[in-house]
Amino acid sequence: MRKKERVQEAVRRLEKLYPDAVCSLEYRDAFQLLIATRLSAQCTDKRVNMVAPALFAEFTDAESMGNADISRVEELIKTCGLYKTKAKDLVGIGRMIAEEYGGRVPDTIEELTRLPGVGRKTANLVCGDIYGKPAVVTDTHFIRLCNRMGFVDTTDPLKVEKEMRALLPPDKSNDFCHRTVLFGRDVCTARRADCEACVLSDICPKKL
Repeated sequence: MRKKERVQEAVRRLEKLYPDAVCSLEYRDAFQLLIATRLSAQCTDKRVNMVAPALFAEFTDAESMGNADISRVEELIKTCGLYKTKAKDLVGIGRMIAEEYGGRVPDTIEELTRLPGVGRKTANLVCGDIYGKPAVVTDTHFIRLCNRMGFVDTTDPLKVEKEMRALLPPDKSNDFCHRTVLFGRDVCTARRADCEACVLSDICPKKL
C-alpha cells in the first residue's frame, strides 16, 4: 500500500473511531478560539478551559482586550504558564485586530501569523475550525503519529504541515488533525505506542 493510500485509510479508520472530531478548547467565536489557542502553548487545554471563562467575561472582544491593562490580563491567566509573554501577546492581538481588521479575526494564515505570538499551528486551527478551510494543525501528537506511521520523516512543524497537505484529502485534513490528537492521547502516546489496541496497526510500518 502506497503512502497516500495508507494516509487515506488512516483517515477513514480514525473517522470511525472518533466520529465527533472537535477541538478540546472551549470557545464561542473566532476571537475566543484564537486567544485560547495562544494560551494553550506549553499548557494543557484543560487548564485553559478553566482560566478562559473569567478572561472572556471581562474582555469580550478584540477592542476590549486591546485596551486591557496588561497586569490585569497577567492576573487572570497566571496559572497558564509564561503568563507575562502571553498577556502581552493577548493585548497586542486584540489591539491589532481592532485597529487593522475592524474587530474581525482574519481568515488567512498569512494575516493571522502577523498577530503577536500567533504561529502557523494556531493560524491553521482558526482557518480550519472557524472558516472551514483545509488546514493542517501540527500539534505534537499529530507530528508524532505522522512520523510513527511513516507519513513523514521530520519533526519540523512547517515541513510536516506541507508534506501532510500533499497527502491528506483537503476536506478531511482539519478533522484528521483533531482525531490524531485524541488518538495520540488514548492509544499512541508519547510514552508508549499501544500497538495491540491500535486500529492502524496493520498499516503501520512497525507491523508491515
